Amino acid sequence: MRSFRLIVLICALALLAACSPKYNWREAHGDKVQFTVLLPAKPASFSRQIDLNGIAVAMTMTAAEIDDVTFAVGAAELADAAQAPQALASMRTALINNIGGTARATPIPGKTEGAQALDVVATGVARGRPMVLMARLIAKDKRIYQVLIVGEEKAVTPENIETFFTSFKPA
Repeated sequence: MRSFRLIVLICALALLAACSPKYNWREAHGDKVQFTVLLPAKPASFSRQIDLNGIAVAMTMTAAEIDDVTFAVGAAELADAAQAPQALASMRTALINNIGGTARATPIPGKTEGAQALDVVATGVARGRPMVLMARLIAKDKRIYQVLIVGEEKAVTPENIETFFTSFKPA
């Protein structure tokens, strides 16, 4: 009888493991610059100083990766809200350059109410592989955000694009 229970338990665990989704969407929040977003796995965060064409900011990145597709939100606060257009343009240029990319016109789902937003879709090469980068760059008052997905185009599904971009809410 004891071995029968053990076999049933092992079978139940195997079934549960088989049902576990690859994309385990969970809510993540920004620390210093507030936001809410759904990420497909447990996120990691780090901060570093960046230069946005003469505008120095401390940007915090919160990101998760599944199957070599990165979902990330970068957040920073500017000294002055008037710097936002220049900061967004600099982020756009840097993101496209990171993959040696070419911008293309493709709509990104969702909108950001009460904020200035710039959508970027580019194809290029990173780590020797063809990549697609989809980003929404947002300025709200003195806060700036980059909400992005980067990975091989065939691995970036419409469902995951929709879930990620529509879930983002700046503070």
